[in-house]
Amino acid sequence: MEQQAPVQMLAMGCDDETCSFRAMQLQRRPVGDYDVLIDMKYCGVCHSDVHIAANHLKAISDVIYPIVPGHELSGVVEAVGSKVTKFKIGDKIGVGCMVDSCMECASCKVGREHQCKKQLGGIGTYGAQDKFGRAAQYPATRPDPKDPNKTIKTPTIGGYSTKMVVYEHFGIRIPPDFPLECAGPIMCSGITMYDPLKMYAAGPGKTVGVAGLGGLGVMGIKLAKAMGATVMGISRNQNKKELSLSAGAAGHISVSDSKQLSEGAGTMDFILDTIPTKHDLSIYTKLLKPGGKVIVLGLCPEMITAHISDAILGGRSNAGASLIGSVANTEEAIALCDKADPKILPEIEVRPVTDLTEIYQKLIDSNESGKRYVLDLEGCRDKPFFS
Repeated sequence: MEQQAPVQMLAMGCDDETCSFRAMQLQRRPVGDYDVLIDMKYCGVCHSDVHIAANHLKAISDVIYPIVPGHELSGVVEAVGSKVTKFKIGDKIGVGCMVDSCMECASCKVGREHQCKKQLGGIGTYGAQDKFGRAAQYPATRPDPKDPNKTIKTPTIGGYSTKMVVYEHFGIRIPPDFPLECAGPIMCSGITMYDPLKMYAAGPGKTVGVAGLGGLGVMGIKLAKAMGATVMGISRNQNKKELSLSAGAAGHISVSDSKQLSEGAGTMDFILDTIPTKHDLSIYTKLLKPGGKVIVLGLCPEMITAHISDAILGGRSNAGASLIGSVANTEEAIALCDKADPKILPEIEVRPVTDLTEIYQKLIDSNESGKRYVLDLEGCRDKPFFS
């Protein structure tokens, strides 16, 4: 049934670049004809959340505070609009990095919403502004923090919250038996890895390198192996060798070991580079077979330069970049994880929302555990923290 009133919710947001999170009482827009209301259970914490909330990308896009991050949402359908056909009440549902796109351009029409010609990457799940009418917030406008005499469209509010309203097309079907606490990371790390693995035909006879063994890289190893490829983990030193092998890698290369680099030279068809900080791409391109490519996935300066150089060379550069993936491929990724025996699950650590500021500091320092932190939204609803 369509709800005419805004949806009340609790959220965790921060007011500035220090990322000191606090509880907020906010609202979602009323549920429209094609909207789905989600009772949120979990939300993963992505390293890119840190980059955005801390305004590390200020030169590209300045953050409007306060901000509520989170694009690894998982929950249960609480209500649906009168014209919704994709979901019913009680279904498991996820939301990833985008909540809308133009739905009209050539990319959107073939199911590549993240490559929307009118809004590259689609409308972000948080910190973005409604452009096509399906990502509206409540209230629709708010004072401009740079000029109180002006108003701006209210930026999208992310998944560190107890409720979510999303246009049905951008909801992700979660298989009934897939654990909800593990589903959120598939919406980001899972699809971020699966999309290039599918594009570059990972499978039997292919050797795939995965550089950077945080939550993103570990998920990449598991997916590449499930698709039949031989996988090599790559990190700065030997500290994550066991993590790499336990995730399914056939071997491990430490880039600080010149002998290992020499032995690995020219052996890989492509490399998924998940490193989220500035680094030297030439170290990794030397590991490629002729015609191979390093695909930069981490939010770092190399992503921009790789994307530009690959575009200039018509896709023939030995380095390129990839951004998230489509709704359809996200559903393919979680279906692959669900059907595997045993199921492919991200390495996670479920934490209460009260730990959020601490979690951000751990990610800033370096995620040595390789785990994805997941916020337990269900466990916080009745605690005095939100009073």
